[in-house]
Amino acid sequence: MIFNPLIHKSITFATKVHHTQTRKGKDIPYITHPLTVALILSRATHNENIICAGILHDTIEDCVPYGSVTKDFLEKEFNGKIAQMVNDLTEQDKTLPWMERKKAALEHIRDMDHDSLLVKSADVLHNLADLNEDIKTHGDEVFSKFNASKADTIKRYSNLIPEIKKVWDKNPLISDLEIALEQLLA
Repeated sequence: MIFNPLIHKSITFATKVHHTQTRKGKDIPYITHPLTVALILSRATHNENIICAGILHDTIEDCVPYGSVTKDFLEKEFNGKIAQMVNDLTEQDKTLPWMERKKAALEHIRDMDHDSLLVKSADVLHNLADLNEDIKTHGDEVFSKFNASKADTIKRYSNLIPEIKKVWDKNPLISDLEIALEQLLA
């Protein structure tokens, strides 16, 4: 796919929404995460809606100020398909404890279509690759920056990746997800 106006608009918007944020426990601008997700997606598909959803996937859940971006807003600014995919990746109730939010997200996977599941897979793949790299560099102290223990984090990924595979075993990112999970478990 050649760079196009919709992708450019998505990058511009996500950069504005995430401009004050950094990656958890790091000095790295948050926007690097959605852009990496989009890069992963661009290697798996040429569908511009999916790539844009990757860029925008955290804009509802992690926008600044919180609540300023909604599914309806994304539908008007971009399109309904992008808005649906972003909403599929959004934790619907951030007031719930971490474990309950992750359980709900896990259960929601079976309701996702393949496009949303591809975006979810790219998001998980980047987060897991980033975690594995941090563990290599800093050891288990990296888990102190999360809302869950090392055991709970590992359990989450150990449940999440098989569930994604169960729902869509032809997912082009499955083998990468499984390799990243093996690295985490090693």
